[in-house]
Amino acid sequence: MSEIRLFVSTTEKQAEAVLDLMTAVFGEEDFALATMEIDEKRDVWEASVYMMADEEAEVKARLEEALQTGFSHLPIKREVLPDIDWIAKSLEGLAPVRAGSFVVHGSHDRDKVKAGEIAIEIDAGQAFGTGHHGTTAGCLEMLASVARARRFRNVLDLGTGSGVLAIAAWKLLHVPVLATDIDPVATRVATENARRNGIVRGLAFATAPGFHSTTFSASGPFDLVIANILARPLMKMAPELVTNLAPGGSVILSGILAEQRWKVLAAYNGQHLKHERTIWRNGWVTIHLAK
Repeated sequence: MSEIRLFVSTTEKQAEAVLDLMTAVFGEEDFALATMEIDEKRDVWEASVYMMADEEAEVKARLEEALQTGFSHLPIKREVLPDIDWIAKSLEGLAPVRAGSFVVHGSHDRDKVKAGEIAIEIDAGQAFGTGHHGTTAGCLEMLASVARARRFRNVLDLGTGSGVLAIAAWKLLHVPVLATDIDPVATRVATENARRNGIVRGLAFATAPGFHSTTFSASGPFDLVIANILARPLMKMAPELVTNLAPGGSVILSGILAEQRWKVLAAYNGQHLKHERTIWRNGWVTIHLAK
């Protein structure tokens, strides 16, 4: 089934505002949202939402309704994307990713791991997270940084995707790690990736739709929580996330566009977490906070 991109063309400032609207409408669902620059000199940008063909009518109707608030003059344009396995395609020819003490590589690049590096092998698969995205790389770099400053005893990787961050935490810290995702496919893929990386105990995967799952209370509280999701759900879950954080614990947050960082920081400052550091990568930020 083909994938569809619905988008509007406008200025950079308005594209950011439209992205905020899209995030409010679609942010908690499985639709990819993005802005991209088309023409720097003419200040032409596009704000897009991606979906499968059978979802187009519903998504377009919701987008049209959202644009009525200040952006009704922007026509919705449509692009049919080629039916390609984009995850596999994106890995073709990509070099291993190095972030902090980690190197994330495919099975074809095992010989490129250098002495002293912590290698994580992730091939193309169904779950998001290969290390090449700025959010994943930012989390790896931040994880390596915070681990130099203190010891951790119990880790939660929230929204694990491919499991790359959970695998990294276990290989670096050698402490119990719980990795959860709302998608059972992601949980299965992450479990397979952990085995491929030689991890047979100490790293547990669970499908959990929210903090009301007993999985968290049974394994927590956690003195390190890593959550590479999206800004809106991160803000919404701030109270529950902090409730599951041990005294003195640290939080690493990503999946946050640079312009969204202040809203995320405000949500977690409101839960009495202190901002420690922010890493910037390719328009995305990774934030470290402490309790």
